[in-house]
Amino acid sequence: MGSTGISKHFVSLALYLFRRQDRKNHGIRTSLRGHTDTVNAVKFARISPNGPLIILSGSSDKTVRLWHSPLTSVYEFSYTVVLEGHTSSINCLVFNPDRNLVVSGSADGTLIVWSLSFSQDEFRTSLVQTIPTIPKLLPLTLALSQLGAIGSLVLAVAGTKGHVQVYVCGAEESPFHLQATLVGHENWIRSLTIITENDTPDSDLLLASASQDKYIRLWRIRQDKKATSDGGTVTKRNFMSSLSNKAHLLRTSRASYLLTFEALLLGHEDWIYTVQWCAASPKLQLLSSSADNSLAIWEAEESSGIWVCKTRLGEISSQKGSTTATGSTGGFWNGLWSPDGQSIVSLGRTGSWRLWMYDRESDRWSQRFGVSGHVGPITGIAWAKDGAFLLSTGGDQTTRLHAAWKHGEVETWHEFSRPQIHGYDLNCIDSIGSTHFISGADEKSLRVFDEPKGTAELLQRLCGIFLSSDQVMPGAANIPVLGLSNKAIENLGDNQPSNGDVEPTDAPDPSSLGADYKRASNPENPPLEDQLARHTLWPEREKLYGHGYEISAVAASHDGKIVATACRASSIDHAVIRLYETKDWREVKPALTSHSLTVTCLRFSADDRYLLSVGRDRKWSVFEREVSDGEKYSLACGNPRGHTRMILSASWAPGEARIFATAGRDKVVKTWKLLENAQGLEAICLATTTYPTAVTAIDLAPRILRNGFVAIAVGTEDGEVSVSILSPPDMVLSLSRKIDDA
Repeated sequence: MGSTGISKHFVSLALYLFRRQDRKNHGIRTSLRGHTDTVNAVKFARISPNGPLIILSGSSDKTVRLWHSPLTSVYEFSYTVVLEGHTSSINCLVFNPDRNLVVSGSADGTLIVWSLSFSQDEFRTSLVQTIPTIPKLLPLTLALSQLGAIGSLVLAVAGTKGHVQVYVCGAEESPFHLQATLVGHENWIRSLTIITENDTPDSDLLLASASQDKYIRLWRIRQDKKATSDGGTVTKRNFMSSLSNKAHLLRTSRASYLLTFEALLLGHEDWIYTVQWCAASPKLQLLSSSADNSLAIWEAEESSGIWVCKTRLGEISSQKGSTTATGSTGGFWNGLWSPDGQSIVSLGRTGSWRLWMYDRESDRWSQRFGVSGHVGPITGIAWAKDGAFLLSTGGDQTTRLHAAWKHGEVETWHEFSRPQIHGYDLNCIDSIGSTHFISGADEKSLRVFDEPKGTAELLQRLCGIFLSSDQVMPGAANIPVLGLSNKAIENLGDNQPSNGDVEPTDAPDPSSLGADYKRASNPENPPLEDQLARHTLWPEREKLYGHGYEISAVAASHDGKIVATACRASSIDHAVIRLYETKDWREVKPALTSHSLTVTCLRFSADDRYLLSVGRDRKWSVFEREVSDGEKYSLACGNPRGHTRMILSASWAPGEARIFATAGRDKVVKTWKLLENAQGLEAICLATTTYPTAVTAIDLAPRILRNGFVAIAVGTEDGEVSVSILSPPDMVLSLSRKIDDA
């Protein structure tokens, strides 16, 4: 589904679809691209029971976009209509199938009502009404429902004020009018949801509002012909059935309705983000999600009618702790019922969709395998040297391991480990052999990690990734309190007591990260989010110092003996490349100098003879390994104006031809070839290819294709990824094809 910007660097410009009922666990199946700014709101809709499925998306680009799928597919959505009219970011959407109306709420303080129709395979839209909120608020949530059996509608709006504004629309041609303002909340209201109490035509409506004040309020709307014209009093019967003697009168041309406060729900310990009624349950059930790391299911007791929390899902109280890296998920952004009411999904701050299924026999909710991923910008990826798995790291301050899960005849990719949970944004990563990796962060140092035995056994069991039996591995890892360094610990067996000679402060806590990975891991599925966050850390082997600013680039040689690093720099003093040998983790001095600004990418050639660097100073440089000392490199050649703007990425071609490619913000990819002459090395430009937008990443395939062709992958600033073929001998780009990420 659409997601919102999580950090100052990250926005989601696309919608992503995955199917909860997919038994093959393919994960994300389709992405819908078209918005030019953050997607803030998403709604499924259907204009008619037999009509196409529709997705409505609202964005910070001030537009609402309509996507529809053919009746033969649930994944092949295509962009259809754009609705324009707001002057600021769109934050919330609601759809009413009775009248086919869409209402959008914007940061400009207005609501816009749109009418949709579908005929002859064509969608038609029209702007019905623009509603200024009075007093002005920034709408964050909407609820829209039919009012009675006479075609009237009630619209509830809430946001950056502690009140709910209620609008009523009578006949089809009449506009919405503000008729009530509901007070009581003491902070922003984040969510509204409305439902009919039963299936009778004159059923009451129940409106739920959730706020940052940690409370949920329920409001009842019922038809009452005895209401006075000014709405100031109610009958004794109505007063006794409500918790408040304050009644708001809602009028249409045909009937009058009373809106009264019904109940106050207490139980959450932090902001409440969403509430949603379960439409499939025979009894009223309300689901709430909160920043206190829990979901709650609320029901009214049959005997007393008092609303209580019947079920709580999410974090166990003993595992909470928002101040620790692994002691808390950071809260749930939303909670959603499935159409049949037998499962619940929720998206949390760690980027994972969690799934709970209801078991009727045991009357319990159990967590099942969901979908996980980064929740911030991904700043670096690296394959294990043997290609067994993929490592990624980014601005959400985590490093994640992804591998192919082989279940039956199906092979799907999932997150199997979260080796690093950090306190700084992570900027780059590279693997050292098949069981180690190094990452660099804004903390100005680099950290080296070893694969633990728990992760190795999991990858062997589910992915068929086998390791040498004589390889010595640590058992697991955890993060000490107030620390950032993952410490190696040994697992305690199910029946193995702890050593009595160990001090209590040094003994591993059974509830801490990695205390017993075997006991926590699921033998049949990839790890659940709880297990990823607490039981899959990698122990830290070494920490490397030397740079004065945030780490910008890192590369490990193919033989695993040398690591090259660079940091952000605005002068030649800090724009140096530091080398470290991996045997004793000693810095190889002197540092390599060539650039005057930040080095953005480092790459070793396939035989590790050359080290290629590119930077913001528009320069590329090639360093050659000294024959007398295999640890040292020296500058062999360079081009101070390799591109007209900063160079962002580079890669070596396979083979012995000494060909490499560079890409930059000037929208150009260039291929170069090293030649030896009497003066040493020089490089000539073989080909130049221009792209519509800045090229931010490139990579050349590690193997030569038939007849000497080389594959190159190119990523651009607008999110496009394409694969092309470089034709020998001039390495001219041809046969380019854009990758469809559906």
